[in-house]
Parts: sequence; C-alpha cells; structure tokens
Amino acid sequence: MPLSEHEQRMLEQMERALYAEDPKFASALEGSGLRTYTRRRVYQAVAGFLVGIALLMAGVIVPYYWVSVVGFLVMLGCALLAVTGWRKAPKPGERPAGGPQGRGQARPKRSMMDRIEERWQRRRDEQQGH
Repeated sequence: MPLSEHEQRMLEQMERALYAEDPKFASALEGSGLRTYTRRRVYQAVAGFLVGIALLMAGVIVPYYWVSVVGFLVMLGCALLAVTGWRKAPKPGERPAGGPQGRGQARPKRSMMDRIEERWQRRRDEQQGH
C-alpha cells in the first residue's frame, strides 16, 4: 500500500532531520536494509538447500522414497529463492529501486537529496513569509 502524501512528507522530514544531525550515519544506513535482507534470504536458502540434500540422502538410506522427493523439492525451492534473492540484491553503492513511478509520466530524475533540499527550502520560505 503506498504512503499518503502526508505520510510521505513526514518521512521526508525525518530523513532530512537524520541527514542534518548525522550525515555520516545516514549515508551508512542508506540502502543497507535491503542488502541485509536479501543477503540473509540467500543464506537461509543455502541452508535450506543443504537440508534438502540431507533429506535426499536420508531418503536413499531409508526405505521411504517420499523423503527423497521432499528433499528434492526443498532443494529446488531453496535454489529458486537463492537465485531470485541474489538477482534482486542491490550492488554495494547502488541505491535500491524506489516505489512504483507514475506511469506515462516522463519526469526528470532527481536525487532524493535534491528533492529534500528543494522541499526544505520551500518550507523555510513559507515560514518566513508568514
């Protein structure tokens, strides 16, 4: 669910305050959440793949063939998760993709900081005028 205009403004104000108070910390946090999530997902998929191999081997040892089938399906599912998680992971230094853009609108791309600075300046001008 997309954020409302008011929620987006509040989020941008919080981001500006964070950048103003501690720009080094803010730049260290930028984009790391998605990278950490996808890295953790890939690690979990690799662990699941190893569990699938163990199930496959156990199915060969015990007389129940369905254990091998389950192990194979677990391996297949985890391999799929690992590959999709690896592809979606942003590269170091790359910014994660934002939300959905307005379709059919050709807007010039501006950085988040440019938009934040522009809104901050506009707000200061409005406050000084009142």
